[in-house]
Amino acid sequence: MPVTNSLIAHLKELNEIGIALSQQRDINGLLELILEAAKRITHADAGTLYLNDPEQRVLRFEIVRTDSLGLAMGGATGEPISFYPVQLYDHAGQPNHAMVVSYAALSGETVNIPDAYEAIGYDFSGTKSFDAKIGYRSQSFLTVPMINHEYEVIGVLQLINAQDRDSGAIVPFSRGDQQLVESLASQAAIALTNRRLVRQTEELFEAFIQLINAAIDDKSLYTGGHCKRVPELTMMLADAVTRTRHGPLKDFVMTEQDRYELKIAGLLHDCGKITTPVHVVDKPTKLNTLFDRIELLDTRFEVLRRDAEIAMLRKTGARSQGSGCRMQDAEDAEIRAEYEARVRQLEDDREFLRQCNVGVEKMPEAACQRVLQIAAYQWCDGAGGQKNFLSSDEVENLTIRSGTLTAAERQIVNHHIEVTIQMLESLPWPKHLKNVPEYAGGHHERMDGLGYPRGLTREQMSLQARVMGIADIFEALTAKDRPYKPGKTLSESLIILGKFKLGGHIDPDLFDVFIREKVYLDYARQFLPPEQIDEVDLSKIPGVNPDV
Repeated sequence: MPVTNSLIAHLKELNEIGIALSQQRDINGLLELILEAAKRITHADAGTLYLNDPEQRVLRFEIVRTDSLGLAMGGATGEPISFYPVQLYDHAGQPNHAMVVSYAALSGETVNIPDAYEAIGYDFSGTKSFDAKIGYRSQSFLTVPMINHEYEVIGVLQLINAQDRDSGAIVPFSRGDQQLVESLASQAAIALTNRRLVRQTEELFEAFIQLINAAIDDKSLYTGGHCKRVPELTMMLADAVTRTRHGPLKDFVMTEQDRYELKIAGLLHDCGKITTPVHVVDKPTKLNTLFDRIELLDTRFEVLRRDAEIAMLRKTGARSQGSGCRMQDAEDAEIRAEYEARVRQLEDDREFLRQCNVGVEKMPEAACQRVLQIAAYQWCDGAGGQKNFLSSDEVENLTIRSGTLTAAERQIVNHHIEVTIQMLESLPWPKHLKNVPEYAGGHHERMDGLGYPRGLTREQMSLQARVMGIADIFEALTAKDRPYKPGKTLSESLIILGKFKLGGHIDPDLFDVFIREKVYLDYARQFLPPEQIDEVDLSKIPGVNPDV
């Protein structure tokens, strides 16, 4: 082919297209770019891009364009393609060489037809029927297989009706057009294969993350779903910040790549919990370890009741050998009354400790003191020794002021964030995911530096980490699957969140966006039962900026 200015221009355009193909991340956008570029460099009126479905052994329509008819289906148009897939094999399993696109896909060869109405060896009956219905004439065809670097035909690019650049008349596709489109199809096949490989790798990576989260949630009947809900709320708030057009955060933007990075961080924010012992993360009551030790206390109460009964019987039995008199009967009645009062006291104490065994948000000081009084009761164990009714460990657990975890157990749970950071920082993150450890590792920090594990202040944290901190707190407040509390209503949760803003716990600007954009309501409608979605009066929420 002689080198002409036109050819040089085409080659330059082909090179630019190749660069664009390598930069396009969205597969639909990539397919449209391929077809539109092929139409442009050949000056074709119409074109179709098919993708090979090897499992179903068909070619599926992905993008259809005909400029002169204003026809656009598939891709970014959102217009569904109504055409049936092209079968690559017939019912007997024989290759379908009658259709030009199936022949190109099966043979890996380009087919250049000057005029379909005069072509021999191919079935154009469907094309002719289509033309007759809409008053079009499909004349010149250029059908090029898209072959990737592994010599697989991943699709077919078909162009229809090349137009003379001067007169606009329909002409055959030239040899130069064919070579240019073959080069484009090769580049496009490689770009598409690479994009698919990247997507498959991302899907595999996310599947591993979901596997870890499923293992974490499966450890606990009470926190199942937390690893799913926090990322969802994180993205809701981050998108709300991106939408905001005034205030301190009006300049915050996120690309799709930024969103993906934050999504991955959200999914992995609690991955360290995989090392947290089950008996701690899944501790439903204060005395629970491998079993609920409240049953042991029931046994001790039975021992005390038995001892009281034996003492009563001994006293009345010793007196029964004497002659009966009114004074003796009165004394016996007094002994029995003392016994019955003792039994009632023991039953009351037993019920009280059962209530103490259930986690609450704030245990009163009077209740803690009563536990200490009961602990001082003496009982005779199986070896005949006298012991305090409650051990020091049982006292520590039953006087837990909030929740069901002791200070040592809370430290074990809190350690999960350090493990999370260690796990994430040990991974060889690619450039576009390099911030995942920082985003995920900061959701228990506070704006005033009193959080953990590193005591970071607001200025030392990324906005994304601060977003995740609010998401983690609000999810925990509204979650109905905690062992020590029911899920709070929207208004109750927002009151606490507002206090956290005023107390330097959460980012004040993000709280304002959370309220102004009604992120809490979007989340509630998706994840909370109707009984938790009450009417919110913002004037009663602490920290709400009246200007939001």
